[in-house]
Amino acid sequence: MDEAILPRWDLGEAFPSLASTEFWVALDDAVTGIGELVELCEAKGVRRRSSPNVDEAFVADFELVLTRMNDLLERLRTLDAYVGCIVTTDAANELAQSMEALLSSHHVQVDQVYTRFTAWVGSSDVDELLRRSQIAREHEYAVRKAQVLAQHQMGEGEEALASELRPASIGAWARLHGNMSARLVGKVQLEGKEEELPMSRLRALASHPDRAVRQAAFEAELRVWEQVSVPFAAALNGVKGFQQVVRRRRGYEDDLAPTLVMNGIDRATLDAMHAAVADAQADFHRYLQAKAKVLGLDRLAWYDLSAPVGTETKKWAWTEAEDFIVQNFAAYSDRLAAFARRAFDARWVDAEPRVGKEGGAYCTSLKPGVSRIMMNYDGSFNSISTLAHELGHAYHNLNLANRTPIQRATPMTLAETASIFCETLAFDAAMKNADPAQRLVLLDIVLQRDLGVLVDVYSRFLFEGRVFAKRAERDLTVTELNDLMLQCQRDTYGDAVDPLHPYMWAAKGHYYGPLFYNYPYTFGLLFGLGLYATYLQDAEGFRRRYDDLLSRTGMADAASLAREFGLEIRDRAFWRASLEVVNKDIREFVDLVNG
Repeated sequence: MDEAILPRWDLGEAFPSLASTEFWVALDDAVTGIGELVELCEAKGVRRRSSPNVDEAFVADFELVLTRMNDLLERLRTLDAYVGCIVTTDAANELAQSMEALLSSHHVQVDQVYTRFTAWVGSSDVDELLRRSQIAREHEYAVRKAQVLAQHQMGEGEEALASELRPASIGAWARLHGNMSARLVGKVQLEGKEEELPMSRLRALASHPDRAVRQAAFEAELRVWEQVSVPFAAALNGVKGFQQVVRRRRGYEDDLAPTLVMNGIDRATLDAMHAAVADAQADFHRYLQAKAKVLGLDRLAWYDLSAPVGTETKKWAWTEAEDFIVQNFAAYSDRLAAFARRAFDARWVDAEPRVGKEGGAYCTSLKPGVSRIMMNYDGSFNSISTLAHELGHAYHNLNLANRTPIQRATPMTLAETASIFCETLAFDAAMKNADPAQRLVLLDIVLQRDLGVLVDVYSRFLFEGRVFAKRAERDLTVTELNDLMLQCQRDTYGDAVDPLHPYMWAAKGHYYGPLFYNYPYTFGLLFGLGLYATYLQDAEGFRRRYDDLLSRTGMADAASLAREFGLEIRDRAFWRASLEVVNKDIREFVDLVNG
């Protein structure tokens, strides 16, 4: 692989540069627009109503405010994405960091206005509003969701106060965790000499082929987390305490309830999914035992989970990756293949690893139907899989292009729908021509992903629930957090892995963000696999409906969208069928290991 030809993205489609007149005009225009929207909402009395009556005047006001809000959100979307792209690829760019902070402060006003708008709409006769207004009918899901959310709002003053306090409370704790995590370094013995590595590189050694290196890196990582465990425990207690107080004040029955509303599912769906996932843990134990066997171990340690199985014989040049993606996307549809080619030709992807660029990968919507993808390409099939996954997100954005920002507000549960689908297309294509040795390597790559989402994420869900239960009484100590983490990992990994990772609560930034920022990944993976299985059964019928489904992920709840494909997500059988796709890979992996 020739790293010199790895692409950097072109952001000129948004603005020439941060210093350009176009950027500053757009920023000033958006800030002015926020002020104008606040003034409009004051003039129209946008807040909880004493009477639900909907007349001609209210309909006109509703349509005006909604239209202005969609327009403002569209402008902010491009500014946020553009600045975010620079921040994540150029850590030394202080102007971009200051612009990100500035935009974040202005979003507080937008959030406050939207909270008032929710109360205003939700306290109205929504059936009458939908009968009278075409624009309301086009946003019916958001209108009816506002009715539910309005029932759980605090008073206007309390909501405004919570919004203003958020950056200096829960936001500050999250920044503390993020900023400290980014600066952590650990000392590890490599090839006979001690090296000091940033945490990102230390954790990357989890996939090193030498077990001694993996173990040394793991032990070094634990020492680092132990050193920062006291401030991180304070941060976690602060975040969860804030979330719990606000949840109680809003009248939700428990800490999970508000997430169900925002994620477009109900408790019956979540319970059915997790029941199936719990049943599937034994299947993953068989995979872990087989992986231990192929590595010559009696049992895996935590630092063996990402150990390579076999050797990838091929390193993919970037041009080969492009051709592979386009060719195999074409097996699904010409539209998907043409879209991928457009993304490559227009330089939507920043693939080059470099100093100052964050690790990982993401896709962001820059303009309607136009995205940018950040990743760190290394020539492995895992990178091919990541590229296909992020292009799936971009394809999802393409299908949302003609929707308004409020209609595009896709919950996390559905945000992985297209990415998992496209990732699976790439995996199946690679498996077709692979020999047994390469099949074992590829299966381990995909099963590592599945293990992370269906075992580790499940342990994180269990952990967060137990933290909330104890946090209702008092702050938790470092020892208590470690013990809870180990307990939840034993509940999922069983006896197949030892030692485990007691500081995963410190390592995972998800705990310091939104409530239960974990189970939507499980939902997304299994929902995507379930749809892929439907595609294999009736490819032509699936193609006719799939793009439309992607365009409406912010316009209906998950159960309604799934039902259009004959899928019942409140039934454990659906989740078992999706898990069977994973279990088929586990069975083949075990068979290949056992010969």
